[in-house]
Amino acid sequence: MPQHVTVVPYDTDWPRQFEREANLIRAVLGEQCVAVHHIGSTAVPGLQAKPIIDIMPVVTTLARIEDKNAEFVALGYECMGEFGIPGRRYYRKGGDHRTHQLHLFSVVDQEQIERHLAVRDYLRAFPAEAEAYGALKADLARRFPEDIEGYCDGKDVFVRALEARALAWRHVQDNK
Repeated sequence: MPQHVTVVPYDTDWPRQFEREANLIRAVLGEQCVAVHHIGSTAVPGLQAKPIIDIMPVVTTLARIEDKNAEFVALGYECMGEFGIPGRRYYRKGGDHRTHQLHLFSVVDQEQIERHLAVRDYLRAFPAEAEAYGALKADLARRFPEDIEGYCDGKDVFVRALEARALAWRHVQDNK
């Protein structure tokens, strides 16, 4: 069954949903957990988004993280391994009606961590950018309601340029 692509207006409950899930994730990861970040579009107030909470747990090391897979399965997650991004451990919840996605990285993978946080923070700082991104996503969801690959491909050029702007902005912020 193809994944249905739906983009909805920002939901003020998303931060609470993130916090509830982050507490469960912290409990699973225990002392390995360095941080749990709300990332992606649901982490940007006012941004239209697919109603999927993206979460980025950061751990001290990926060694033996698979030992936690049974606990993640007990929380309803499907363990997907790297799933296309070396060094990441990807987990998803909700099947074809996905509700949460975990993008777990080791603290040493600063490039991936900073990329995700920079985009989130940039969109929070520049509402016009968030509005343009939301409009693009809503348009793509209308055009590709049953084609997640078409939806993602349609965002690719915009997202790459957005990431570049966000990382440049983050670099300036870090050097102030």
